[in-house]
Amino acid sequence: MEQLQQFLPFLLMFVVIYFFMIRPQQKRAKNEKEFESSLKVGDKIVTKSGLHGKVAELAETTVIIETMSGKLKMERSAISMEMSAALAKK
Repeated sequence: MEQLQQFLPFLLMFVVIYFFMIRPQQKRAKNEKEFESSLKVGDKIVTKSGLHGKVAELAETTVIIETMSGKLKMERSAISMEMSAALAKK
């Protein structure tokens, strides 16, 4: 019984860390993967570095973005958010 009492704080600490740190990170990663797979040609997007553009072409892991200064080839994971839906609401 005494061994359980000594082990219980560590167990509770792991449970708290899991629910406040590990689980939200897994959920965020899942949402990012779903977002990357839902991209389509013509979507207006913003990259994680702040570049605004429109999706011109899609490949398996890359995307070609059309900006005002030309076209850029980037990884899909570099895209931060899709702006078409937000702009359509306005």
